[in-house]
Amino acid sequence: MSDAASQNPTESSGTRRRVMVVGGAGFVGSHVVDRLIAEGDDPHGAGIVDIDVVDDLSSGSLANLSSARSAGEGLTFHHLDVCGDAASVLMSRRTPEVIVHAAAAPHRVTSAGQVAEALRRTAAVFDMARGHGVTKVVTILPATSMYGRPPARGMPAKEAPVEPRGLRGLLCRAVVDLCSYHRQHHGIEFTVLAVASVYGPRQRAEDSVVAALFDALVTGTTPRVDGDGRQARDFVHVEDLAEAVVRALDRAGGLVVNIGTGRQTTIAELVDMIHGPDAVAERAPGRGDELMRFALSSARARIHLGWSALIPVADGIAAMREDLIAG
Repeated sequence: MSDAASQNPTESSGTRRRVMVVGGAGFVGSHVVDRLIAEGDDPHGAGIVDIDVVDDLSSGSLANLSSARSAGEGLTFHHLDVCGDAASVLMSRRTPEVIVHAAAAPHRVTSAGQVAEALRRTAAVFDMARGHGVTKVVTILPATSMYGRPPARGMPAKEAPVEPRGLRGLLCRAVVDLCSYHRQHHGIEFTVLAVASVYGPRQRAEDSVVAALFDALVTGTTPRVDGDGRQARDFVHVEDLAEAVVRALDRAGGLVVNIGTGRQTTIAELVDMIHGPDAVAERAPGRGDELMRFALSSARARIHLGWSALIPVADGIAAMREDLIAG
């Protein structure tokens, strides 16, 4: 899957830079690290020389960084809580230019306490940025929690003021507000990437319907589908997302930017792609708060990042199946 890495990189000023990835041992964060390493190896890239990963491993794994650690001489892993004093000390020593915040919104937020804890992490990121000369924070958030329930005629959804859906949506709105506040009052630039349903290698089964369906394939169990399977989502490959992050390092300042394909794929279609057209899924009761359809417009990403998704969902799923068979 090299297409995403072959797009033109961010506009380079020819300078060498340091990047810190908070949550860099997680599913999305580790792919961002891979892409940053590839950017540093590219003589025409953005000049990334040092990458610091800060992760408490509460949901991430060092295994996600195995290829990056073997390939990247400039990569350093720090097993730290970003809210702790040790993280601030690290920031003063490493002085990154840009922070990529890949731990702003946990996959499942079920209590106000979890919202407060997650928001505390983002506040800590900005406190460190303000105190140590960081020029920009790129934050990754789930778009499905940010735009309420867009009508069918509003698809694919464009960027809009955050209309929270559930507690996770309230967290997203607070994070966007924090980004705007620090830009206005402290001069810290930001880009928020509002991301569609991400899938790809290394994803935990409990975090995605795609990963859950592949887990059922590996374990030989019957795939399970909530509801009737007609729910439609915009599935974006994690390598495409990682490319968008690299482009956002020095573009799209002060903006929320949608990252998606603009295309809807139903859960039933995913079952066919992964398990075959003859597969019969176990039906479970649908969730009352579930979106029945969702897709994102990437027009702003094309304008401000020069980005569009390169990996169709059928190709991404097929590549994952091939890797599974080969492995």
